[in-house]
Amino acid sequence: MPRTTRHALRYATRSATAIAMMLAVGCTHAPAPETKPNATVAAAQPAVTSAPARATSYTNPPPLVAGAHWHHFHFNSTDPNAAIEYYTKHFDAKRARFAGLSDAVWTQKSWLLFTKVNAKPSTAHDTAIWHVGWGAPDPKGEFQRQKELGNKFFQPLTDISTGLGGAPDRFYYMYVESPDGTWIELNTARTDNFGHMHLFAADPIATGDWYIKFFGATGRALSTADTPSRNPRISLTGLQVGPSSSLYLDNVNMIIYPIQYSQKAYASDWEPGQTELASTRGNVNDHFGISVPNLEDALRVLRANGVKVTQEPRDVQGKFKFAFIEGPDHIAIELIEDHTERPPEEP
Repeated sequence: MPRTTRHALRYATRSATAIAMMLAVGCTHAPAPETKPNATVAAAQPAVTSAPARATSYTNPPPLVAGAHWHHFHFNSTDPNAAIEYYTKHFDAKRARFAGLSDAVWTQKSWLLFTKVNAKPSTAHDTAIWHVGWGAPDPKGEFQRQKELGNKFFQPLTDISTGLGGAPDRFYYMYVESPDGTWIELNTARTDNFGHMHLFAADPIATGDWYIKFFGATGRALSTADTPSRNPRISLTGLQVGPSSSLYLDNVNMIIYPIQYSQKAYASDWEPGQTELASTRGNVNDHFGISVPNLEDALRVLRANGVKVTQEPRDVQGKFKFAFIEGPDHIAIELIEDHTERPPEEP
């Protein structure tokens, strides 16, 4: 039986116990006192009484790839036009033309792009990409709005304030599901902007270091033998939520949870004997993109430092160049040298 078919069957028949464990925790992160609007940080143990502030007193070496920026998130979709309609209807996002070649979605400072596929893509949570998310300044009002719009909820509005060590009615989250099966989190935040990408990793600290070292991600210093803590952290529902990392590429928060969370919460998505996260290629959440000023220079640096190039550079009608690399835990990353006009950026 094809792998995607097995995943579809497992998704449909996933045990109630595994779902209950996952839903009880959700994507438990809260806005930090010194974060950008819509910033989110990874979950802590219930004993933690406040969300950690975004670190500001550190200096990292210059990134090996200078001038890198968040560019896009890329989905697989059986109906890209319907997907675009969905995102522009339900979230703070606009239809736009990417490079004058394809319909896409513009979200404040970056793109959502779509590849048309003939069969429904895998929605298994055994890859490095878990989900993406938008903010909700008024989560109760947003929950009602999403219901009135007919959105499909995987997890309704949930108050996790006390689990984060605070008073009730301070932090809410919910999951909705796109027509293609992508999970999208809406969580308490200062704006309703596109805000985060949540990842899994075998070593969240080392993975965070990788994005700092190569692309200049911000949010903390490069790790040492002692910091940040590599001790496992277990949630009230028994899921491992630490060690973790919370970083930024421009306005997008990259939250990285340990692989053990996925292995327990989504056990039915894992193949027998599978011990590593699967490649993101072919999943509904196919990859994300980073822009670089000079693609050839970036690839030269990455190759020299042992990064695997999985697709050689291509030039698209003289408008942009792109190539693919493989990041930690088989995550697909598109590097793009994009000189095309973009819609105006929004706050």
